[in-house]
Amino acid sequence: MSAGPIALVGSGEYLPVMQPLETKLIAGRNPKYVQIPIASAPEGETSLKHWVSLGKAQADRIGVESLSVIAHNREDADNPEIAQQVRGAGLIYLSGGNPTFLANTLRGTLLWHEIKQAWENGAALAGCSAGAMVLTEQFTVPTLRFPTVQGVGLLPHLKVIPHFDRFFAKMPDFVSKFIKSPKGVTLLGIDEETAVVGGPLEWEVYGRQSAWLFVDGVKKEFKAGSTFFTPSLQN
Repeated sequence: MSAGPIALVGSGEYLPVMQPLETKLIAGRNPKYVQIPIASAPEGETSLKHWVSLGKAQADRIGVESLSVIAHNREDADNPEIAQQVRGAGLIYLSGGNPTFLANTLRGTLLWHEIKQAWENGAALAGCSAGAMVLTEQFTVPTLRFPTVQGVGLLPHLKVIPHFDRFFAKMPDFVSKFIKSPKGVTLLGIDEETAVVGGPLEWEVYGRQSAWLFVDGVKKEFKAGSTFFTPSLQN
């Protein structure tokens, strides 16, 4: 069985504006929509409940089962009873929040193992904002003066900037920092309410805005409906 598609989303998870994308991702797969709001855990239980509610509402609109898998820390993420809830998913979605907390909670745990195995067995895997960032080998957090954080490593050839239209307009030095990515790692910017789907090398743009690649210091725009390739580390 081949791996499922990957969706890297700039913003808008679980909202009606992104319902067509989430519907497409789970179509033809087991109608079990697993939502993982770990990145919002540092904001407290009220925030977690908010994301759980948004996720359930989206699943209800699509007409599939909704299951929220919550890990407050690495101990939870290594709990077999929590991790195995991912099994049988048709779509797994890492929503936004604190990317550093998400990466440090998920990386190398049983929960990540189950997520990766489900994807390898055909489930769609989506990450929005923080969720998209952590799927790479390393990412940079502007609010912490650009430290590099280790992700889960599924897409080692990419660095992702979600909310790209907002960051590029307000934080040009942030983009310059990303452009200095290690050799072989491509910078990918994704505008708000926009996604790139496919992977790990070929992608199609969905949503209302654009995706952006930085190749040899040159920014290239790809609008909704267009496709592009991201080179592998071996290229």
